[in-house]
Amino acid sequence: MVALALLFATTHGMTVQLKGLRSQVDRHWERGLSYLKIGIRWLKEVLHKGRSLFDPTPLFSQNTLPCFASSKARRKYYDAISFIRISELKCLRV
Repeated sequence: MVALALLFATTHGMTVQLKGLRSQVDRHWERGLSYLKIGIRWLKEVLHKGRSLFDPTPLFSQNTLPCFASSKARRKYYDAISFIRISELKCLRV
């Protein structure tokens, strides 16, 4: 039952993003909220402010671009050094 509630809130958060209503629940200083948190905030406002529920939306098939609070946060994300693990190394004869 909890898994269904999480899925419902996540899809609601995605719908809020798609409809361009994210700024109503994700204020500027809190950018980067997950779809789950956006959905939960929207659902709380359904109860307290009379907002409308949306029709279910299918989950995204691809990752969306991240949201950043500032240019500094964007640079920190994209300038980060990432490491990968090499699982096999083949030597070629010359």
